[in-house]
Amino acid sequence: MRRIAATAVPALAALAMLAGCAAAPPVATTGPDAEPTEAALECAQMVTNSGGLNDRSFNETSWAGMQRAQEELGVTANVLVSTSETDLAPNVQAAVDTGCGFVLTVGYELAAATAEQAEANPDVQFAIVDEIVEAPNVRPIVFDTAQAAFLAGYTAASVSETGIVATFGGGNQPPVTLFMDGFAAGIDAYNQAKGADVRLLGWDPEAQDGTFTGDFENVQLGQSQTQAFLEQGADVILPVAGQVGEGAFRASLDAGGDALVIWVDNDGYDTLPAEFRPLLLTSVLKNTEDAVVGAIEDAVGGGISDEPVIGTLEDGGVDIAPFHDLEPRVSDGTKAELEALREQIIAGEIVVESPSSP
Repeated sequence: MRRIAATAVPALAALAMLAGCAAAPPVATTGPDAEPTEAALECAQMVTNSGGLNDRSFNETSWAGMQRAQEELGVTANVLVSTSETDLAPNVQAAVDTGCGFVLTVGYELAAATAEQAEANPDVQFAIVDEIVEAPNVRPIVFDTAQAAFLAGYTAASVSETGIVATFGGGNQPPVTLFMDGFAAGIDAYNQAKGADVRLLGWDPEAQDGTFTGDFENVQLGQSQTQAFLEQGADVILPVAGQVGEGAFRASLDAGGDALVIWVDNDGYDTLPAEFRPLLLTSVLKNTEDAVVGAIEDAVGGGISDEPVIGTLEDGGVDIAPFHDLEPRVSDGTKAELEALREQIIAGEIVVESPSSP
């Protein structure tokens, strides 16, 4: 993962304070002789990347974690939505200006602003999703998605009728290419186990380069790229491109619905339009929601930490979703093989390697 160290902060123009989070009042501890203490955390702020809140990806699942923390921990949650790159740094500044003791930022676009504000505000607990910022008060929330994508790649190879599958990303960035590396490794494992020759379009793990749309929001880009893959014979597509990935479903539907799609970050069966369900093979999951709740729960307990939260198959931080409507397409033999592979990865007998592994 790309690491950004906190640096000294230049003078920033004063921004208007957001209403809401004030300093926590004294609260009584338990016991008859207990002295009043300051509540460790009363409110938490989240800043989205430029993809916005309802991205059917990590902004949306991060916000679900914030909402759960509000319900379960009594921490008032608020979100500042970025709609362009120019919103990013001002939104992080505004989140800090509220006086809240916890600020969550989402995605690599916010790394520099997070590092800057963390240096200027050492008493605030920051956390950042899908990126590593090296500072004593920033907790990275990252996921070894290559492990789960390995299982998805094995599954894709097992159901492909053309022997050609494909992937594309929104950008050549570690949180994206980590999926693609795992996917490629799973296909290789299937080929070795079965003596098959399933080919992968869109990613070369040795060169660490492949097909990217350069965008995470323009669905049309995903549609045109998928159309190109379909013309080359691909019948399973893994888009790692946020909302752009919806274009893969559109392209398959337009071509008769023969190509299947694998979603990422959350279970697309629950978050995508229902018309896509017949094409959804599985989803490569990141349990961002639970990770965010856990980070806020630790902050409620007091103290500042830089300990990374790393989701793996072993701790349930990553996984693949059920096959839902396409359950019959995956044979019982493949399901048993997937379970065995899962256990081997957890045991360390199979190591899914990627330069982007956290």
